[in-house]
Amino acid sequence: MQHVELGPKALTRDEVAAVARGSAAVRLTGEAREAVAAARAHIERLASAERPTYGVSTGFGALAVRHIPPDRRAALQQALVRSHAAGAGPEVEREVVRALVLLRLRTLASGHTGVRPETVETMAAMLNAGITPVVHEFGSLGCSGDLAPLSAAALALTGEGMVRDAGNDLVPAADALAAAGIAPLRLAEKEGLALINGTDGMLGMLVLAIHDLRHLLDVADLTAAMSVEALLGTDRVFAADLHALRPHPGQGRSAQRMAEILSGSEIVASHRGPDCNRVQDAYSLRCSPQVHGAARDTVAHAETVADRELASAVDNPVVLADGRVESNGNFHGAPIAYVLDFLAIPVADVASIAERRTDRMLDVNRSHGLPPFLADDPGVDSGHMIAQYTQAAIVSELKRLAVPASVDSIPSSAMQEDHVSMGWSAARKLRKAVDGLRTVLAIEYLTAARALDLRAPLKPAPATAAAVARLREVVPGPGPDRHLAPEIAAAEAIIRNGAPQSW
Repeated sequence: MQHVELGPKALTRDEVAAVARGSAAVRLTGEAREAVAAARAHIERLASAERPTYGVSTGFGALAVRHIPPDRRAALQQALVRSHAAGAGPEVEREVVRALVLLRLRTLASGHTGVRPETVETMAAMLNAGITPVVHEFGSLGCSGDLAPLSAAALALTGEGMVRDAGNDLVPAADALAAAGIAPLRLAEKEGLALINGTDGMLGMLVLAIHDLRHLLDVADLTAAMSVEALLGTDRVFAADLHALRPHPGQGRSAQRMAEILSGSEIVASHRGPDCNRVQDAYSLRCSPQVHGAARDTVAHAETVADRELASAVDNPVVLADGRVESNGNFHGAPIAYVLDFLAIPVADVASIAERRTDRMLDVNRSHGLPPFLADDPGVDSGHMIAQYTQAAIVSELKRLAVPASVDSIPSSAMQEDHVSMGWSAARKLRKAVDGLRTVLAIEYLTAARALDLRAPLKPAPATAAAVARLREVVPGPGPDRHLAPEIAAAEAIIRNGAPQSW
C-alpha cells in the first residue's frame, strides 16, 4: 500500500489526491512525533500558569474573556466540538472529507498546535481505517477555519456523531472506531480548538479541483481540435511562431497540443490548397488556444497558492519554536477563497467556447456540408439538437456559479468575527462548476466524433481517430435517433477515467 508521510516536509497536491481519492495510507515521521511532543510540553506549562492563554484556559471567540478553571477545561474542549458541529444540509463527498481530515492532521503533525501525540495517532488511525465523518454542506464561513465541517470530524474522533465506515455504511462513530480497534479520544487543553481551526476543507477542495482541471483542459484541447477538424477549419493558426508573439505559457501549450493532435489529418489536408476560400475561422475555433491557455495560466496561479498553503501550519493560537503561544489571523481563508472564485471564471468560459463550437457543427448554415443537427434523416430525426440545449443550460448555470463568493461577508460571533472569507462556499460552487465543464466537454466530444464519422471517406488525424475509436467502444456511430442521455453519460465516463491517451 502506498504511504504518505506526515512530517516537516510539505505535502504535495498529488499526495493529497492519493489519500482523498485512493487507498494511500498516512504515516507519521519520527520528526513529526518529536515536534508534537515538544509543542505539547509548552501547552501543559501554560495550562498550569496563572496568566490566561486563549484556547488553553479561556473560552472562545467572543467568550475569550472568561477564564476557565482547570477542572472544567476538558469539558470546555468537548463542548466546543459538540457545539460547533452544527452543520446542515446534504452530506459532503467522501473525498472532500478525507482531504479535510488529512490536511488538519498535517497541521497537527507540524508541532505548532499543541495537541498530544495520541491525538495525532488517533486521527491517522481513523483515516487509515477508512472511517469518514459525516460532514454537512453548510456551516463554514471560511474564517476561524472551516469550523462546522472540522468539528464534525473532531466529534467522530471522540466517538460521537455519525460516520461512513470503510464499506460506506452509515454507522455511529463509536461503533466504527470500536470495529477498527481505535479508542475514542478524551480531549485535553487546546485540543478541541486545534482540531477545528483551519482552512483544510476549502484547501482540500482547491487541490482536488486543480487535479480535475489539469485533466479537463487537456480534454478541451482535444475536443476543440476534433471540432476544428470536423468544421473544416485550418490548423495554421496553431503554429508556434504565431503564439510566440504573445508568450503566455498556457496559450503556447494549448496551441502546441492542438497542432499535434491535428497532425496527419486527411480532413484538414483536403482543404489546405490554393482553392480554399476559408480565410479565417470563427473565434470559437481560431481562439481556442487563447481561451484554454488563459485557463491553464489561471490554474497555474491557483497551484502556487495551493502549494504555499500545503506548506503552512494554520491554527489559532499557534505554538512557536521558542515556546510562545500567540493569537493570529492565519485561519482567514481569503488567499484560498480568491483563487477558488477565480477558477470558476475560466471554467465557465472554457465551457462557453466549447458550446459555441458544438452549436456550429449542428447548424447547416455554418457546418460546411454536415447535415442539420447531424441527424440521420433531418425532420424525422433531431440528431444532437437537444444535446446542445443541455450544454447551453449548463453553461448558463456555470456563469451564475462564476459570481464570486469571497466578496460577501456576514459578521458572526457577536461581531468578534466581523469579516469572513466565504471560502468554503467558493469551493462548493467550484466543485459544481468542474462537474458542469466535464459534461459540456463530453457533449462536444460526442458531437465532434459523429461529425468526423460523417466526413468519411476522409480520415481524421491519428489522435482524433483514436478518440473516436474509444468512444465507439461504448457509443454507436451515426444512425437514426437514439436515447442520448446514456451516450452523454458514457462520454463523461471516458473523460472521468482519463482515457484515451490523446487527452
